[in-house]
Amino acid sequence: MNKQKTIVFKISDNIRPQMVEYYDLLRKDKNPPYSVFQAEEGGTVITLYESGKVMFQGISADVDANMWKDLEKHINNRDINIESKEKEKVEDDKSYYYYDAIGSDEVGTGDYFGPIIVTATLVNKNTRKLLEDLKIMDSKKMTDEKIMRCAPIIMKKIPYVTFLLSNKKYNELSSKGFNMNKIKAVLHNKVLYELSNKGLPYHKIIVDQFTTPRSYFSYLKQENINEKVTKITFLTKGESKHLSVAAASVISRFIFLEEISKLSDKYKMNILKGASDKVDNVARQIVEKYGEKELNNIVKLNFKNTNKILEK
Repeated sequence: MNKQKTIVFKISDNIRPQMVEYYDLLRKDKNPPYSVFQAEEGGTVITLYESGKVMFQGISADVDANMWKDLEKHINNRDINIESKEKEKVEDDKSYYYYDAIGSDEVGTGDYFGPIIVTATLVNKNTRKLLEDLKIMDSKKMTDEKIMRCAPIIMKKIPYVTFLLSNKKYNELSSKGFNMNKIKAVLHNKVLYELSNKGLPYHKIIVDQFTTPRSYFSYLKQENINEKVTKITFLTKGESKHLSVAAASVISRFIFLEEISKLSDKYKMNILKGASDKVDNVARQIVEKYGEKELNNIVKLNFKNTNKILEK
């Protein structure tokens, strides 16, 4: 069973402002008594008190605390002996399973061909049984055939919002300096914001974690996005911890498969998923028939595949 750790020490006055700035985007709405802030990053709760004491609580509390311990050593030549208290974690991430929740997930980020699809769904106690009966889980653990059967059923029964980012638009964003995680953060926020503002009741918003919460909100801040969702629970392997994330991955995969089918029809060849050597061969055929410029419309140009294809 996972151990819950609690680590407490006093932060130096000259480092305190850096800590306040670092956790600014991750602050909780309410602070405990006599605290400057309380924030959460990657499952660790960080509380800075007016006295200068800082408390880290969570399974990875030692990892988060060590970052500031190292900074104390580097700047102040101060050694902090961290002694952590551990207790059995009574509640694991499965506790989220029974909440009425909005969850989001994406597909297509590792595929050379095909768009990126991000979907948010709302699953509550009334729709949970349907998904359980259909044995909905992470789309990567379901066959494409089953996804093609089940997705249309759940799309009729549960609220969802989805967004398709074409490869042409992806390449445009990539050329402007957007990395994949920044693109994903912007798109997740887009579908979560739209679904959460439909007036439907829910308890939590869950995102299948692909970057640190701090980086996620930093990406949104860089783009000056005002319409954003801030109360998010980031869970690794979120699709196994709440059916809203699993359903989102299934709907995203379904739409992705449909888009791949459309490409196959358009180019009259079998457009493959993934980013393998076989995928490269398909892309070469398209280049031979339509020219290099066509790649901009249908592949993610910053993948290593592009150099291999054009070299030959």
